[in-house]
Formats: sequence, C-alpha cells, structure tokens
Amino acid sequence: MAHEQANPQSTLAALEQSRRELESLTYTLAHDLRAPLRTIDGFAHAVCEDCGEQLEADGRRYLQHIIDAAQRMSGMCEGLLSLARIHTAELHRAPLELSAVSHRILDELRAGEPARRVETVIADRLAAEADPTLITAALQGLLHNAWKFTRSRDPARIQIGVEPGAAPVYFIRDNGVGFDMRYAGRLFGPFQRLHSEPQFAGVGVGLAAAQRIIHRHGGRIWAQAQPEQGACFYFTLREP
Repeated sequence: MAHEQANPQSTLAALEQSRRELESLTYTLAHDLRAPLRTIDGFAHAVCEDCGEQLEADGRRYLQHIIDAAQRMSGMCEGLLSLARIHTAELHRAPLELSAVSHRILDELRAGEPARRVETVIADRLAAEADPTLITAALQGLLHNAWKFTRSRDPARIQIGVEPGAAPVYFIRDNGVGFDMRYAGRLFGPFQRLHSEPQFAGVGVGLAAAQRIIHRHGGRIWAQAQPEQGACFYFTLREP
C-alpha cells in the first residue's frame, strides 16, 4: 500500500501546537515552582539566623549552599517566565529611535557602576519600526551582555551602529573577553554559559530573550568574536 504523503501545512500546524503546549507547560512549572522555592529560601535563612551559632562551620556552609541554589533556581524560573511572555505579548510596531533607547540603557548601567570607565559610541538617529517594549528588552539584554563582559577592560568600549542595506543590519560591538566561535551555537540557548558563573554572574536568558524578540520581528541575530578580542552582535528586524 502506498504511504500517504504528509501534508506540510498539517505538519507545521502540529509542530506549532506542540510548541505552544510545551511553552504552556514550561510557564506553569516555572510559575508554580516559585512558592516552594521561596519557602526553602525563607526557612534556610531562618535556620541560619536562629540556629546558626549551634551549627559547626560545615553546617553553616551547607545551609548557604541551599540558599544559593534556591535563589539561583528562583532566578531561572523568572527567566523562563520572561521568555514565555515574549511569545504571548502582542506585537505593536511603531517608529522607534534605537539611539535614544541605547543612551537610556547605558545611562542606567553607568549609574549602577559609576566608578567604571566605559567609552560608548552610539550612532545618531538609529531608526527602526518595531515594538518599543520588546525591542527595549532586547537591547537591554544585548547591552547588559556587552557591559558585563567588558568589566575587566579599562577603558571598556561599547559601540552601537548600523550597516545600511536592503535590511539595515544593526550591531553592538565591545572590546570585552569575547568567546570561541566553536561554541557560538550555544549563545542563544536559555541558561547556556560560555564563561564561568563566578567570573560573570547572571542567569543566562538575556541573549535567548533578545533572539526570540528579534525573531518575532521577522529578523535574525548572530555574532562574531575572538577570545580576549571582543565580540560583535548583529541583528536585523525584518528580513528583505
């Protein structure tokens, strides 16, 4: 008997349905885990405060490990929730000046670490038509990434610009620690890390969120880098 050929539209519809179900499950789990994690964190802190003097050094250290793990997992849950919200948020495109948004984000980062020397070069009148809330979140993820991985540089340098073309290619370039391009495929995966957590803290969802936002705008994102020679992230907002 001849096998019936799969209908491409049916296959795509089934894949989309599976994706939505998986996202719904992920959202539910991440949301419901927050309460027990707060309980673990709260009681562990209570034991440290009320019974800490009765514990030996090893016991206090073990409790601190529990607290650290609960807080990290709580951060991961919040990250999963933020990723899920990107897909459910309505997309409202409007004219947007990315230069002004970038200035505002970098001003906030400077305010948090006023002692750092960071040179910033932001091209004038970087225009786009995009959802203001979502694109601001994407730029926050990308600029936070550049700010974090230039922390060992004095001065650090962050540049935001555009390469014009049929579809403008925006870029964020830094002189930070960079990364090995052999691992570039892991960049945009949630909780994927190319550098150790003690060296560069963070949950690991900023780039994943930026990629999902840019994909929702019909664009794409990629990066080029070399170890200890900085990195450059490129993105478009609508494919030609």
